[in-house]
Amino acid sequence: MPKFAANISMLFTELPFLERISAAKSAGFEAVEILFPYDISARDILAALQAANMPLALINTPPPNWTGGDRGFAAIPDGQDRFRHDFRRALRYADVTGAAMIHVMAGIASGDNARDTMVENLRWATEFAPKQKITIEPINTIDMPGYFLNDFDLAAEILDAVSAPNLALQFDAYHAHMITGDIMGSWSKHGHRAGHIQIAGAPGRREPQTGDVDYTEFFNQLNAQGYRGFVSGEYHPAGETAKGLRWLTLG
Repeated sequence: MPKFAANISMLFTELPFLERISAAKSAGFEAVEILFPYDISARDILAALQAANMPLALINTPPPNWTGGDRGFAAIPDGQDRFRHDFRRALRYADVTGAAMIHVMAGIASGDNARDTMVENLRWATEFAPKQKITIEPINTIDMPGYFLNDFDLAAEILDAVSAPNLALQFDAYHAHMITGDIMGSWSKHGHRAGHIQIAGAPGRREPQTGDVDYTEFFNQLNAQGYRGFVSGEYHPAGETAKGLRWLTLG
């Protein structure tokens, strides 16, 4: 059985933010992740995590001016200063809250210069915070037009170029379906690089028991291979979150 986490930026939104942590615990999740926690005190988040005895699996960088704004800076040429500023801020939150991983976002860019910039920034980040686990995630260009890291082979190339023990692939099965149409094939090729998994029904990004993806098959594969990281539900519930959690039994 995989260890399931809840992305409380998207799940349990019928509740005030900090109450979502205990709600996730009550629903059977073993951890939570937060997209952008920066509008809330890190100490308040820590207190809610401790009260529910829940670990924080992952947070994202950049900071909270996300809506309608930038999609990260790791691959933006001449954006190194902004990248380092954002990464330091994410690291401070991770230090306080105990976030196991920081997902570094690439941003809107293209070309070899963007690739080289992302490699340079990730080398800096992995050396600056050698004890902090960091992830990168391919994101499909239907949901996020122009996003630089939009291919699993490109992610593998960047991971190999950086070659840092604290850098891993964030394997989002929803994005894998949207990018390749073949989650199992993508996992077979790149799953050995994964430190964190996210799931959603595809297409539509609803509950994982909906859509075209056979998550029972995927979970069975994870179990057979002994995957030990978290599998996080990162989707838009069709209704009240607790009523759509049948997928927790698929593993």
